[in-house]
Amino acid sequence: MSASGPSGEGTHAANAAPVAAAGDTAALARAIVERYAAAGWTLATAESCTGGLVAGAITDIAGSSAVLDRGFVTYSNQAKIDMLGVDPAALAAHGAVSETVARQMAEGARQRAGVNAAVSITGIAGPGGGSDVKPVGLVHFACAGPAGTAHREERFGDIGRAQVRAASVRVALEMLAAALERR
Repeated sequence: MSASGPSGEGTHAANAAPVAAAGDTAALARAIVERYAAAGWTLATAESCTGGLVAGAITDIAGSSAVLDRGFVTYSNQAKIDMLGVDPAALAAHGAVSETVARQMAEGARQRAGVNAAVSITGIAGPGGGSDVKPVGLVHFACAGPAGTAHREERFGDIGRAQVRAASVRVALEMLAAALERR
């Protein structure tokens, strides 16, 4: 079950049900397209472990071209540096799966695309690649908008690669919705 601490970071128990159901994700994406269009807002995505699934969820909705400017799929560290302006020193000091890098990804996407809001996702979907410090299922999110950059950390656990990615799409969409509310 997700919980928020004082910093607004969420967690997800390893044995809990996945955060997102397919229908819920589609409904959330539809609401984002409608609300962003009504507000005259545009958005971008900067995705690593989701590989474009957030942009895909949005473009599944008719009318999304009015709000989605672009999606950056930055799976490698070099892509994060080249496409989003992530600081190589931040990658060296904190690793790609970190709050610092998630924030830089979102801010870089927003600046480069010239949009109102940009969301980023960087994590370890599994089945391999985890460690004691950064286990499988750890995902960092950030959403940059006019009111600043919000961060969220989720620890979904080793629930399966597809489930971590699907849950991550839902969280990213939730953050885009929250950015519009914070304006």
